[in-house]
Amino acid sequence: MKPYLFLLLICFLSSQISAQDKEANQVFWESLTKHCGKSYEGIVTTPISENDPFAGKKLVMHVVDCGEGFIHIPFFVGEDKSRTWVLTMDNGLMKLKHDHRHENGLPDKITQYGGTASNTGMAGTQFFPADQETADLIPASATNVWWITLDESSFTYNLRRMGTDRFFSVKFDLTKEVKSPGPAWGWEK
Repeated sequence: MKPYLFLLLICFLSSQISAQDKEANQVFWESLTKHCGKSYEGIVTTPISENDPFAGKKLVMHVVDCGEGFIHIPFFVGEDKSRTWVLTMDNGLMKLKHDHRHENGLPDKITQYGGTASNTGMAGTQFFPADQETADLIPASATNVWWITLDESSFTYNLRRMGTDRFFSVKFDLTKEVKSPGPAWGWEK
């Protein structure tokens, strides 16, 4: 085979693989936006102590707002409405940020941490290693990796702090809608 034909073949195959990879995060995104306006109850699937802020609390996610390049998902822990997961698309890659607010709507001093996917991931899973903003804001979280899995019946949010035992996972049942506890703090329209 002529060297230039081989090079053309490699370029063609690379573009095909790249096109398939680019479709994965779009498939994930489109699957998630199908749940826009819906709320679901979840459970922590990792061991927690009885003193943990999640212990004994009703956990609800609400895929409240889906727009061009963003998805807002408040995560309610009992009466605590301080957490919102913010997913955005940035240069073809998905980004996850954690927006934390006080009851008066003002941002918490620890907010906007998260990361950007290093690649387009898979149609059912997206990974978000901690970004520099997170490392600067919360140095202990510099090795955090968050990931979200999504299939027909569940949405699972996960956190692993590499090099430690820290692991948290909460799984939401997408087969049963529940009533939303209302807007997250600071996100009232």
